[in-house]
Amino acid sequence: MEGLSILDMINTGWVATYPLILFSMVTLSIILERAWSLRNLISGTLSLASQLCPPLEKGDFPGALQTSQAQMATPAGRIFADVLARHQSDSMAYLADLTEDKRFEELEALKGPLWVLATVSSSAPFIGLFGTVVGIVKAFHNMAIMGSGGFSVVAAGISEALIATALGLGVAIISVISYNYFQTRIERIEAALTIASNRVLDAIYQGRQMHGPR
Repeated sequence: MEGLSILDMINTGWVATYPLILFSMVTLSIILERAWSLRNLISGTLSLASQLCPPLEKGDFPGALQTSQAQMATPAGRIFADVLARHQSDSMAYLADLTEDKRFEELEALKGPLWVLATVSSSAPFIGLFGTVVGIVKAFHNMAIMGSGGFSVVAAGISEALIATALGLGVAIISVISYNYFQTRIERIEAALTIASNRVLDAIYQGRQMHGPR
């Protein structure tokens, strides 16, 4: 056991540790990408609705459309721009359905590669366990070949094998925590989009009642 490094154990159990290291790199890249993509969406959505409602209630539909088009980089901006572009020719019922459809599309896009995190969190422990089993089989096979020595002969081999389980559990824990966090955050974004959409639709209705479509 003396002089045995983590790198040596990883290289020895490459059949499981290499895929797990790849999984960890993919997981980290997805975490960083989703954290960047989902930043400020809740506050931004509610802020955009607050900007749109006053002009809509006054009947300034072109001004509201221009404001939403300036926010096309955000889900709320795209939803409201599509809805306001159709406000003159369609009923409120259709606009409500259109808003719901657009909101569903945006939420599915926000989920993006989160399925990868779910897959990694469920498969990484099994990959690690597979590497451990393979390593232990090799260790006992070496003991059988040597014919003596007892557990001291296989102790190093077993420790090398167990690194795969530890690595698999580590990757899985990070993946499942991140997946649950992003799922919760997307649910909050969905709630914000729903609230904002209802406010905008109500403002469109009031603007129509007061001034008619423009």
